[in-house]
Amino acid sequence: MSYACFRCQRCSKPLKVSQEICAMQEGPLEAQHPASPSPKMPAAGKLEDRTSRTHHPERDRTSQESTCCAFTLLGEPSTQRTLHSIQNTILETFEIVSGQKDVDHPLCVDCMDGLLEELDAQLTLVEADTEKYKSFLERDSLVSDEERESLNAKLRAELQSLEQEEARLAQELKDMDRQHARIEAELRAAEAESRELERQEEQDLNDCAALMTEQLALTDQLSSVENQLAYAQRQLQSLSKTDIFNITFTILDDGPLGIINNFRLGRLPGIQVGWSEINAAWGQTALLLFNLSKIAGLQFQRYQLVPCGDHSYIKSFDGDGVLLLFSDGSHNVFYDNKYDRAMKAFLDCLQQFVKVVEEEEGLFLPYRIHVNGGMLEDVTGSGECYSIRTHLNTEDEWAKALKFMLTNLKLILAWASSRYYCKK
Repeated sequence: MSYACFRCQRCSKPLKVSQEICAMQEGPLEAQHPASPSPKMPAAGKLEDRTSRTHHPERDRTSQESTCCAFTLLGEPSTQRTLHSIQNTILETFEIVSGQKDVDHPLCVDCMDGLLEELDAQLTLVEADTEKYKSFLERDSLVSDEERESLNAKLRAELQSLEQEEARLAQELKDMDRQHARIEAELRAAEAESRELERQEEQDLNDCAALMTEQLALTDQLSSVENQLAYAQRQLQSLSKTDIFNITFTILDDGPLGIINNFRLGRLPGIQVGWSEINAAWGQTALLLFNLSKIAGLQFQRYQLVPCGDHSYIKSFDGDGVLLLFSDGSHNVFYDNKYDRAMKAFLDCLQQFVKVVEEEEGLFLPYRIHVNGGMLEDVTGSGECYSIRTHLNTEDEWAKALKFMLTNLKLILAWASSRYYCKK
């Protein structure tokens, strides 16, 4: 006799099996099923044919057993299987597979009542949804296409209005949140400020005595500062009378080459001056003439001086572009080049300044400038002319022309110092 216990599939409580089920499991096969084959039960030959056509009998048997016996068994079944029990199992399996018998799922009474209540509730909801769907379909069938389109348009407009209203309310909510956060921050700041004011009040009381002591020290310092201010004013008056040109620019013309601020301008066969030094000298010369024209209020015609140290240049207003006042010695002395045109343009600017000075002050310079030929003439000496260009020229004559130019600038510098600084 085999004994089997079952558990509820929901609460896992043990179930009591009725005596009828036990009798069906233990009774003889003839009592449950007569010898005559049931009209629903297939013949033995058909059953064997059905079994022989199955490709995976083990898998089919396992699936049938799992479908038929989805119960949790307690205890150990009898290990002895009789022909009677095997026939009962095959018969029940066939009835379940053919749909002639429902599979029982053991549940306790409480779980069964709860399951029925859930099914009733689901059935009620489904019936309500079905009624809604039917009423909607009936109402929709009565509405014409124009009315439906109008209704859809109205609903879309209402939806858009509601979305806009939702966006507006969401924005208002965000604004309120920000305002709330701001007010909280202001409240915390006000509380912190109040505490800080209280602390500052105590600190001010403590500092009052220290400030009174410091006032006495500052009074002494004020007297000292007044004395320093008087000294600084005297120094300012002295510096305002100082000749800035004589301090900034120093021109020497005693030797074979002209020198400005310790930079030699020009070169001789026996004195090979580097081009970097010559470029620096040209930069100082351009800076001197630029400052002289600025203090005299003279605006050059045709050219503009741009002093940039050893890379100074002249801008031409007549279409020559930029004329460079510096060179690395690679310019061709046999052809007219921009370096020569730049030196000639510088002579033009110098002649414009000299012309203004000679007309206003009657200043006489020892070397006359010929702009068209780029020449300087020794009017007080031999009367010879020397070209400032390197084109078809010798180093001796080029160096003399540059020296004559610096000598004229030296005299102009002395005139500017006497006029603009000695009168102060």
